[in-house]
Amino acid sequence: MKRITGLLFSLVSFIISCFPQSKSKPNIIVIMTDDLGYTDLSCYGNQFNETPNIDSLANGGIRFTNSYSSSPVSSPSRAGFLTGKHPARLQLTNFLVGNKIDSASPVLPAPWKPYLNASELTIAEVLQSNGYKTGIVGKWHVGNHDSIAPWNQGFNYTRMIGKNSLDYYNYSIFEDSYQKEFTDNGTSYLTDKLTDYAEEFISENKEKPFFLYLAYTAPHVLLVPKGEKLKKYLFKYNKYNDKYNPYYAAMIESIDEGVGRLVSLLKNKGLLDNTLIVFTSDNGGVSVAELGPVPTNLEPLNKWKGYVYEGGIRIPTIVYWKNKITSGNIEDSYFSNIDFFPTFTELCGININPDKIDGKSINSLLFNNSNKTYNRGPLYWHYPHFSNQGGRPAGAVRQGKYKLIENFETGAIQLFDLEKDISESKNLVLENPQKANEIHQLLIKWRKEVNASMVLTNPLYKSK
Repeated sequence: MKRITGLLFSLVSFIISCFPQSKSKPNIIVIMTDDLGYTDLSCYGNQFNETPNIDSLANGGIRFTNSYSSSPVSSPSRAGFLTGKHPARLQLTNFLVGNKIDSASPVLPAPWKPYLNASELTIAEVLQSNGYKTGIVGKWHVGNHDSIAPWNQGFNYTRMIGKNSLDYYNYSIFEDSYQKEFTDNGTSYLTDKLTDYAEEFISENKEKPFFLYLAYTAPHVLLVPKGEKLKKYLFKYNKYNDKYNPYYAAMIESIDEGVGRLVSLLKNKGLLDNTLIVFTSDNGGVSVAELGPVPTNLEPLNKWKGYVYEGGIRIPTIVYWKNKITSGNIEDSYFSNIDFFPTFTELCGININPDKIDGKSINSLLFNNSNKTYNRGPLYWHYPHFSNQGGRPAGAVRQGKYKLIENFETGAIQLFDLEKDISESKNLVLENPQKANEIHQLLIKWRKEVNASMVLTNPLYKSK
């Protein structure tokens, strides 16, 4: 009798183990694209690019119209997301190899750290210490020394892009250390390979709550799409007055295909109902010829990646959680990607000292459709550098509908009403000097509070 009971118990245990267990803590997946512009998705009004799977997330969740990156370039934005801190506070204000200067400028770039300090607490470390399995797949881009690599920054599972990160073939992937490296020989398209790894992570960790940071390199230049996805975009190219780039569109479709694969996997594993999915970008798109033809058009936004104007920092963001977030929402409240850190910790019931981070939770936007009291407060940007895309050293602050930009070379300021002027075409400084001064003082005070590094005087500059 005891033997039969034991066999029955073993059988029941086996059957139970074959199915995901209910969990009080949600799975979290963040899909971060690279240089995807605000206007690049069909659900954001793009008529040319085809993104049905991403659109499905938007239709089933919330599409944000005033979502921002914490920097107009990659590394600072990623560091801000990982830590919940302003890049200026981290002293990581430029992309890792960004050392451009302009000898004709009166200023030199500010001193900065080309890495994220190992002492900084990442969202992965917090979640890992609270029972989560954590994984990163794709682009790290906040420091390469072993002590600050993702396997030492809170990630159990690491598939980090190694060599040739701008090539979608002939690249390498480090697997949990620098000692194990997958090298592609020109056969596996990088976007697809990253999706493969993401599927592997989910499948291996379906029994426990997990956090996946899937950092695609696409659609960052070089513009190298899969050939079989390109044909249809070439055929419809002339229907749109040369506004769109077929190669760029095909690369975005590969991202969309990856999103579809992940959602299908979550459904098949019985995980979709308990998984929060965030789809976003690290900064604005590229609307200038860089390493080839112009990738995208961000009109009506002003400028593009590398600028603190809207085109450089306003990004697409979609948040989806089946049956938890009301479908079809369009939310115009503004927030920054540094706000995901406290959003996730609050969602998981983890207490974090708010004085240790700069982000603020947006859960009231995600789960309270009637919320009319959300007030993010000021958002700040600090980019005291020269960007590869033409951007100049500048800072910015948004408070409510107003946004102020300060040029660090000339000291000139601009004030815009973003509710009336999304293109930032009308400078209101002369029309409303009191508001301009008020917001400018906020920016100056904030820089002191975070100990922001400022531009230096160029000793070789000669005024004309």
